[in-house]
Amino acid sequence: MSASPSVVELTKRLIAFDTVSRNSNLELIVFASELLSAAGARLRLTHDAGGHKANLFASIGPECDGGYVLSGHTDVVPVDGQKWSSDPFKAEIREGNLYGRGASDMKGFIATILALLPEFKAANLKRPLHFAFSFDEEVGCVGVRRLIDDLKTAGIKPQLAIIGEPTSMRVVAGHKGGAVMETVARGREGHSSSPGRGASAVMMTG
Repeated sequence: MSASPSVVELTKRLIAFDTVSRNSNLELIVFASELLSAAGARLRLTHDAGGHKANLFASIGPECDGGYVLSGHTDVVPVDGQKWSSDPFKAEIREGNLYGRGASDMKGFIATILALLPEFKAANLKRPLHFAFSFDEEVGCVGVRRLIDDLKTAGIKPQLAIIGEPTSMRVVAGHKGGAVMETVARGREGHSSSPGRGASAVMMTG
């Protein structure tokens, strides 16, 4: 490749990969891996149980702790039953806007950072710059869990992650998270004829 592709060109190319969550994302991952490898990046892949999908984690710059992660997911939501005026997997520019499934969420971000690879490579980085492209975010953030486990095993410890989700071009200093709380209530079996001998597990008050 004699010249680096533009952001628009890369966005169109990424949209052309039909990575709806029910499908494989491997063709996109191979495409991104080739660009990153050409920029001298160190690559790590983690796959789903069937080997049909993969996360890509790549690093450029010094091999040390810290550095930033530029993170995006490769899967997109389905187009079934939606009234598209153009092919959702063949991006079009109309009136200055680019239309295609995943243009904003979030192949546009991935294309942007891939287009900047020559600049990243030429920079005198003091800390590593990481790229994390995951699968199955749209169906429960499934893939990134394997990626994180792999980083723990490898002892890779970035300092900060920039998630390229659409935020109307505003920096949001936070991200959605999840928490699970389990409550256990115990009672004592009893019969309504002798309520004093039992204890309701659902009627207790603190």
